[in-house]
Amino acid sequence: MLRQESQDVPFFGEDDTAAGAGESKVRHPLASFFHLFFRTSAILVYVLCELLSSSFIAGMVTIILLLSCDFWTVKNVTGRLLVGLRWWNQVDEDGKSHWVFEARKETSKKTVSSSESRIFWLGLVVCPFFWVLFVFSALLSLKLKWLAVVLMGVALQWANLYGYVRCKVGRGTNLKKMATNYLGFQIFKQAMNKPEGL
Repeated sequence: MLRQESQDVPFFGEDDTAAGAGESKVRHPLASFFHLFFRTSAILVYVLCELLSSSFIAGMVTIILLLSCDFWTVKNVTGRLLVGLRWWNQVDEDGKSHWVFEARKETSKKTVSSSESRIFWLGLVVCPFFWVLFVFSALLSLKLKWLAVVLMGVALQWANLYGYVRCKVGRGTNLKKMATNYLGFQIFKQAMNKPEGL
């Protein structure tokens, strides 16, 4: 896995200290709009599908098209423009597949707007959880015909989330180990903050 080393791209919830007060504006309004448009449209069409149309096929095709447009837009456009990150799969001459996670180098970096960074990470993190909820609701309500659609939503949304977290965190980092270390640190911190009388 290749990666250009750079940790200067703001992650979800981080302030962009490199940007000045004027840099918090949305500099790519069209990219920001479409970053959220396809994601929320797919969710809304799924939720309102049975109210809007009695045709399962029309709803399924519309949702899959919106999810596909979202996947392509986030992977190829908004990640690069809004936070300076990108990922892709590369096949070498031997036929081996390599995942490439890349962050914009500091020397070529145009400052990333903190507003755009928040929009990007908020949309990227929140929407996949809706699709996971839809999987459980489809199973519990026995709407098995929708299961393939919601599983497609989970796969496409989580693929982008995983790819961009890997871009941000780094190529050699084990995400499970990092999450375990973070949780362990939080538990230790809370244990140290407890009053002695308890």
